[in-house]
Amino acid sequence: MENSMTYKILDFDKTKKELLSIYGNYKPFEAGVPLLDISDKTIEEVYYFRWFTYFQHIKNTPVGYVVTEFLPPVPWAGKYNTINCPAGHHLYEGRWIHNKEFLNNYSRFWFTEDGDPRRYSFWSADSILAMCKAYGDFTVAKELYGKLKENYSAWENENLMDNGLFYQIDDRDGMEFSAGGSGCRPTINSYMYGDAVALSEIAIMLGLDDEAEFYKNKAKALKEKIDAILWDKDAEFYKTLAEDKDYQLADVREQIGYVPWYFNIPDEDKTVAWKFLNDENYFYAPYGPTTAERNYKDFMKEFDHECLWNGPSWPFATSQTLTALGNLLCNYSQDVMKKSDYFNLLKQYAMEQHIEEDGKLKPFIDENLDPFTGEWIARSLLHQMENPPGGADRGLYYNHSSFCDLVITGIAGIRTRMDDALEVNPLFSSDDLQYMCADNIPYHGHSVCVMWDKDGTRYDKGFKVFVDGNEVYKSDVPEKTIINLG
Repeated sequence: MENSMTYKILDFDKTKKELLSIYGNYKPFEAGVPLLDISDKTIEEVYYFRWFTYFQHIKNTPVGYVVTEFLPPVPWAGKYNTINCPAGHHLYEGRWIHNKEFLNNYSRFWFTEDGDPRRYSFWSADSILAMCKAYGDFTVAKELYGKLKENYSAWENENLMDNGLFYQIDDRDGMEFSAGGSGCRPTINSYMYGDAVALSEIAIMLGLDDEAEFYKNKAKALKEKIDAILWDKDAEFYKTLAEDKDYQLADVREQIGYVPWYFNIPDEDKTVAWKFLNDENYFYAPYGPTTAERNYKDFMKEFDHECLWNGPSWPFATSQTLTALGNLLCNYSQDVMKKSDYFNLLKQYAMEQHIEEDGKLKPFIDENLDPFTGEWIARSLLHQMENPPGGADRGLYYNHSSFCDLVITGIAGIRTRMDDALEVNPLFSSDDLQYMCADNIPYHGHSVCVMWDKDGTRYDKGFKVFVDGNEVYKSDVPEKTIINLG
């Protein structure tokens, strides 16, 4: 990757100077991150802020680099303050850093004696392979294949039920006091499907055809169970098979019902579920989406705990939903959602990530939000406690979600692939943005730039893609293209 920063369209030094004046020590530039110039300045502001916060969580340990969720030590963390619950988000987000050492170390960490990859649910094989797809280097995925197989088998031994679905406590999904509760949840079952698909793809690369077929069949069988058991035909939504309801479907739609699209599980007839996302009777709220539908009888019910998943908006879930929506728009033929829906949700997500201090809004990320006021709920409650676990400010720069990845895969439209091709499918319409330039994007050993200018006042008019400084595609409108890099 040494040459990938040679080809730049945006002014690297000017951007660095501006951001240093805001953040002081701006580590991302040392490791190399994609640059962004976009007419929506809220998205741009939060994009750089989230790179800044991400690098606060990269820790150099005796076993190599790891990525943390909380900055202060918390009693429920593992070695080096690591928690695997958001590790999938960490790997998707950090795969766009030019320095691959951070995430290569981090991927290996989970399968050492210091790691604990099943403390919480974690789509490990899928996210490690997703990282490798961005790099164009599959060394780590191949190296860890044996450990990832063992991990999958351990999940089966510990959590697979007789009905063919995986069980999980909602707290171990990182979603305590959820509306649907513990049981066979769309989350863990989707994660295991994603891991089975990833294991099959890694086995193919290793020439292990029988094993590839073995995991492909596991994924197929799990998809059939997810569709047959977790899909509520009347509610037109994926739900939890709830333990506290004698393993009947929960009487509530939850935002986790969109997680199957994160892994491209549903067939096209299930896309009807997306009609609820922008409906204020269900998931839409000014600082949403809500984690439970708004018409649920116990929506936002208070419990003696600061982390509730019965309605509050969580960046963890919002980033999952945006990734899922990106897959829906790129991989499905449907007319329920449009590219502008992705852009509008990303813009709302960016606006949420602020806090008011001294009468001014500044970028901020914490645990969960009131979907109607934007108040950071856990932060407010912790500040009212004596000796709160992890401290009153434990959520400062909370690293429990993705954002930069959503800009790169969604707005810039870089859709990672196993082969040596560059697929670009920007998820915004011509009317959503006046201009956009995402530059210095590392992809398969190249530096990629995606540019849009509606009328030519910022850049040249139209939509363009550059690889290593060379223009390889041009169009009048932002649209999908596939470019052979071989």
